[in-house]
Amino acid sequence: MSDHVISIIGLVLIFTVATVFSVHMGALAIVVAFVVGTAFVHESADDIFAGFPGDLFVVLVGVTFLFAIAKNNGTVSWLVHGAMRVVRGRIALIPWIMFLVTAVLTAVGAVVPAAVALVAPIGLGFAKRYRINPLLMGLLIINGASAGGFSPISVFGSITNGVMSRNNLPGNPALLFLCSFLFNVVLSLFVFFLFGGRTLLGRRETAAGRTVTAALSSGSSAPSGASGSSVSATAVAPAGSGGLAVAVAAEPVEEPPLTLDRARVLTLLGLLSLVVGSLFFDLNVGLMALTVTVVLSLVSPESAKGAVDKCAWSTVLLVCGIVTFVSLMERIGTIDYLGEGVASVRTPLLGALLICLIGAVVSAFASTTGILGALIPLAVPFLLGGQVGTVGLIVALAISASVVDSSPFSTSGALVVANSPEERRDTVFRGLMGWGLAMAVVVPAVTWGVFVVPGWF
Repeated sequence: MSDHVISIIGLVLIFTVATVFSVHMGALAIVVAFVVGTAFVHESADDIFAGFPGDLFVVLVGVTFLFAIAKNNGTVSWLVHGAMRVVRGRIALIPWIMFLVTAVLTAVGAVVPAAVALVAPIGLGFAKRYRINPLLMGLLIINGASAGGFSPISVFGSITNGVMSRNNLPGNPALLFLCSFLFNVVLSLFVFFLFGGRTLLGRRETAAGRTVTAALSSGSSAPSGASGSSVSATAVAPAGSGGLAVAVAAEPVEEPPLTLDRARVLTLLGLLSLVVGSLFFDLNVGLMALTVTVVLSLVSPESAKGAVDKCAWSTVLLVCGIVTFVSLMERIGTIDYLGEGVASVRTPLLGALLICLIGAVVSAFASTTGILGALIPLAVPFLLGGQVGTVGLIVALAISASVVDSSPFSTSGALVVANSPEERRDTVFRGLMGWGLAMAVVVPAVTWGVFVVPGWF
């Protein structure tokens, strides 16, 4: 039995055993990497540890640590109130604002994990405060990052267009960006209504910090506000309203308005430095987050009390363990082995579908950037034959490999899980895993059918 087959069996065992038994998947993945690497591949402990994603570890710990401090000192609450004033209390707009902000960040050059790391803590803070499904919020943030990720000046776009150019293949950077953006918008609309967005359409926050809900029939009641005040709500139908019931909050218990004190100003400056450093100076977002965290701990020790305990340690071990094993598979050439198998397929259209499928499945567990750089050259034989449209296949592969970033084993998905409310974290993890695997199967077939088979591009 070859090393490639053994490693694939090992990956299947990790998911099977962790699902059936009460074993932490991340710890199990590291153990399987140790067994396979030592007994079958003859790697040393240093080789195995070389696959541990230290950069991802620092990103997850740094970002969750920083935003734990921001929650402690009230900075996150201040941002939430400010953003609600911008959208004029329309709660349904909040996930879409997060989508657009993340898309803009990646479109102007931020790497996808960095953009998600900046937006996810704030967006999921909104989700908790206004009772928005965290899966809805997290997926729109991730989809927003993918939507902007293929602009001509973005990281994904630059890599894809660069590989095309080096292989002397005709490309269309503007069309790649447009197709990816529109696909993610349509996908996000589906996510919005699938995960409870319809219930947000009639909800608004009043100036007093309460939530009101318009209902279409009298006698319905609205949920109490989860924002700045504790309320009880009853439904009334004003005269001449035609039966339109409006939930009116009664007996509000108001919280004092949030103001900018020293700790919050310093935290905002730290968050701003995080954005500037990652966007304009290409600094590592994890290292910067830890730097800001240490500075805040020194100048405002009360903000840091208990913050380190709020880091998502279980999620960190889970994601880092899986990535460690997948890195072993990459080192021994299992990914290349699968790609070469696809390249030997004699039917170009079937080969194109298999390339998109492999790109999606592998990218759900590994670096999307690396997958794009590795799989596009494998498509060259199909493209040079002229039987498959060049731009169409590249668009299909790019979308297939990027939308699965919602998997909790990718950096973006892991950040969403890590920043979800602790009591919902397991639910969000399972939801993202199901969604990510569904995308890995469905999206390659859809993009292949839309962009490759018709031969439009």
